[in-house]
Amino acid sequence: MKNYLVDSHCHLNYEGLYENLDQIVSEAGIAGVGIMQTICTKISEVDVLKSIATKYSNIFYSVGVHPLYVSESQIVSVEEIVLLSKNDLKISGFGETGLDYYRESDSNILKIQQKSFENHIVAAQITGLPVVIHTRDAEEDTYSILDRQMQEKEFSGVLHCFTGSYDLAKKAVDLGLYISASGIITFKNAEDIRDVFKKLPIDKILIETDSPYLAPIPYRGHVNKPAYIEEVAKKIAEIKDLSYEEVVASTTRNFHNLFKRVKLNN
Repeated sequence: MKNYLVDSHCHLNYEGLYENLDQIVSEAGIAGVGIMQTICTKISEVDVLKSIATKYSNIFYSVGVHPLYVSESQIVSVEEIVLLSKNDLKISGFGETGLDYYRESDSNILKIQQKSFENHIVAAQITGLPVVIHTRDAEEDTYSILDRQMQEKEFSGVLHCFTGSYDLAKKAVDLGLYISASGIITFKNAEDIRDVFKKLPIDKILIETDSPYLAPIPYRGHVNKPAYIEEVAKKIAEIKDLSYEEVVASTTRNFHNLFKRVKLNN
């Protein structure tokens, strides 16, 4: 596959996708999707994600704990995260981790989120694997942790499904991080987000579906699928006045520059 799309963030073990996975993967291939990265939200998901990545040569996965789930269990240690990454070369990065203050306000839980986020970053610093970052209503603390940790030791990563301010996106890019666009950029009320991506350099942009959520127009109201990533690429092309082919080539190149373990036919 010469020029192919990458769905850098999906949840193939979730309901709506997992029970029809052969069909989902086939449809993605027909749509030109060469690689899918299925993202971990709980350590308990690792076994099923590994089984998916083992079955399909073009699917890779991350390991980590979503900030909304860290309150349900003990914080995963740096050592455990690092050890998991050594057990399977199909593991491409850590996360999704980060901060989510939209659904949580308890100060003790927020501190747990922050510690978990830091642990994932330290694992990234130790291994050289990137971190997949979720941030919602937590821009100040997200940047503070990113900046502080980057000063200690450089690491790589992506702010996924970005819906924040241009200020945060610009600061993250200045730290060397990437920003990922989801189907949200196709929504009618997402002009502010489109404006952010219009301003960002194309060599720092990834694309994703976050499926089975956030289906792009014209599929709103349906289960999202990796095949629909082409709609995100089309919208980025429109926003940035680039050809579709250029967006596909750039975002795929960016993905491989960040997720260096991911190689087709490995």
